[in-house]
This record gives sequence, C-alpha cells and structure tokens, in this order.
Amino acid sequence: MSNRSPAVAGMFYPSDPAALAASVRGYLDETAEDVKGPPPKALILPHAGYQYSASVAACGYRLLAGVRGSVSQVVLVGPAHRVYVQGMAVPSAEAFEFPGGSVALDTDAIASIRQLPGVVLSDEAHALEHCLEVHLPFLAAVLDEFTLIPIVVGDCPSEQVANVLDHLWDGGEALIVVSSDLSHYLPYDEACAEDTRTSLAIAARSTTLVGEQACGAHAINGLMTAAKRRDLKVQILDVRNSGDTAGDRSRVVGYGAYALR
Repeated sequence: MSNRSPAVAGMFYPSDPAALAASVRGYLDETAEDVKGPPPKALILPHAGYQYSASVAACGYRLLAGVRGSVSQVVLVGPAHRVYVQGMAVPSAEAFEFPGGSVALDTDAIASIRQLPGVVLSDEAHALEHCLEVHLPFLAAVLDEFTLIPIVVGDCPSEQVANVLDHLWDGGEALIVVSSDLSHYLPYDEACAEDTRTSLAIAARSTTLVGEQACGAHAINGLMTAAKRRDLKVQILDVRNSGDTAGDRSRVVGYGAYALR
C-alpha cells in the first residue's frame, strides 16, 4: 500500500502549502458568523475549483467550528468523474496527501465495508478524482486529528450507498461529507431555477435525484435514504453558481451547501 498523491493541486487549488492554507482560511473567514444549533451529522458540499465553489463549501465547514476536537472519523463520498465504477470504490492507500499535509485512512473501517454489497477496491477510481481531494484542506483546517474513509460512487442503487453509511454511522464522532455540484452548463437564469428546484428536493430528503440535477446524485440519494431512517432534517445553507462567483453567465455550474442534523 502507498499514499495517494494530490492530482489537482495547482489546478483546482493552490499547490503551495502556505498559499493553500491562506486560501482556505480566507474562505472560512469570509463566512464566519455565530453558529447556532447542534453540529451537523452530514454535509453536502461542492467540489469545483476553489475560485468557483470554495466560498459555498465554506458555508458548511464553518458549522464545524465547535466540534473540531470531537470528530475523529470523516466519511467522504463523491461521484466518479474519471473512471466508470459499478457500485462504490474504495482505495488501498494508507493516506491521502495534499500540499502541506496528509490524512490517514481508516483501513480497518475500509476493510469492513468491502464486505458489503456494491463495494469494490479500485485505486484507479481514486487516482485522478478531484471531488474528494478538494475537501481535504478544508477538513484539515476545521478539524483536529481524524481518519478518512474515501468512497467514490459510480452507478449504484441508493440502498447500497445507504447500507454503507449505516455501517459507518454509529458513534457521534463520525462526520459524513457528500461531495456534489448541482446543474452543469445551463444559462444563468435556467441554472438558478433548476438549482432551486433541486435544493428544495434535497431539503425534502428526496432519494430520486438524477445526474442532471447533481453529479453526486447517487451519493445524495443514499445519504437521504440513511437520513430518513434517523429523521434527520436538512438545512439549505447556500446556493449559488459560477456566474455568481468567478465565471460568465452563459454556461454555469451550480453549487449548493446543505447540513443534516
């Protein structure tokens, strides 16, 4: 086994450790405000280049300010962009690296979920995948020491995703982060309307999202299946798109931040 090296440093976020740390802190400081209510058990956050979506993701990560010492495990789940995956893929690596740091994987927990239906071992699915990597600097900034369970979801029934989350759910120290963007490449006004509809569906704990609504639809549907079993509620934190953050408005990508408590 070996460590997974960063694949998109210098493209999606700064490759210099000091610049990356300053960038993450800047996004978190921009969203800093008094956090009310219990900490989230799960978050749904976007995964584009930082200039496009990090300000939206930071709206979720700021909710962890009061629990940085109590979260010891992060289940990080996102869609397969680079490699076709039937089911869910976990890696053989012992750690995931990012500029200036690394996060150890919970190899025992990963071994335990490999026994569940739909879970396969695929380092190839993780090697170039950006949707999990971009979250690591934020997680390292807002949490103390924790272990990581990275899962890339491909073509997979929501019940199989939910069963994996159920297996990892017990214990208040585990945080679930689902990585997903919303609509892709619609004109600005169409994207705003579509992402509003999708956000309302997420708030209603829909388990029938499709890829046109959110690239992480399978992961979100699985999370919502598990959340319904526990009657968790969904809070919409922020919904914007690249036309609001750092792009033109002719073809935009949507981003949303949601907390489950």
